[in-house]
Amino acid sequence: MKNRRVALVTGGARGIGLAIASHLARDGFDLAICGTRSAETAGDALAALGEHGSKVFYHACDVADRAARAALVEAVRERFGRLHVLVNNAGIAPTERRDLLDASEESFERVLRVNLQGPYFLTQAVARWLIEQRRADRAFRGCVVNISSISASTTSIDRGEYCVAKAGLSMATQLWAARLGEWDIPVYEVRPGIVHTDMTAAVKAKYDRLIAEGLLVQSRWGEPEDVGRAVAMLARGELPYSTGQVLAVDGGLAVQRL
Repeated sequence: MKNRRVALVTGGARGIGLAIASHLARDGFDLAICGTRSAETAGDALAALGEHGSKVFYHACDVADRAARAALVEAVRERFGRLHVLVNNAGIAPTERRDLLDASEESFERVLRVNLQGPYFLTQAVARWLIEQRRADRAFRGCVVNISSISASTTSIDRGEYCVAKAGLSMATQLWAARLGEWDIPVYEVRPGIVHTDMTAAVKAKYDRLIAEGLLVQSRWGEPEDVGRAVAMLARGELPYSTGQVLAVDGGLAVQRL
């Protein structure tokens, strides 16, 4: 159906990205999904998304690669001819957690290219397309959602590059919100806390202990579904007058308590 809205979710075939894509599919979006795996490897996840009635298009892409990003946007344009929502979800952790005194420049460069440079310039490319559609149709509704992390404002001295990248993505949200405001295209930041993912599996025991000791107001792990619900709400347009804002999905971690 030509009138179905389309969302592009980077890293949308696993973890938090898959939960986001699933909720968008339930809300009637057709989906463009990108990831570094092959379509065959991601096949089960893509098939599950299609069960909601969505058209699902997968394109292998490393968002850190300039040419790959351009090819991704062109492929989505060719497949659907329209795009309403960009969810910058793809991200990596350092290959090895190292103290700030021992961390390598190679790890810093790789993490920032994937987690900050990639979404920053993918947003640039998509923003031009969103503006183009807005110019053609004043009823067009588009938005951008950046998935950051509590690490944007909470230090972890054994993965400083990740914290710096997420803090940069938080500022990028505000920059793009300011730039796209004249077109009424909101840009949001969703900031997950401690969520069950492949990325947190290696430190599960640490977070189990911290949660048991009262780190969170809501004493449980977050689930990818928690983030998916938040992003779907924004994509549906339920907070149209809140551009540039941070939606924390962190179980109350950021709440100051005595």
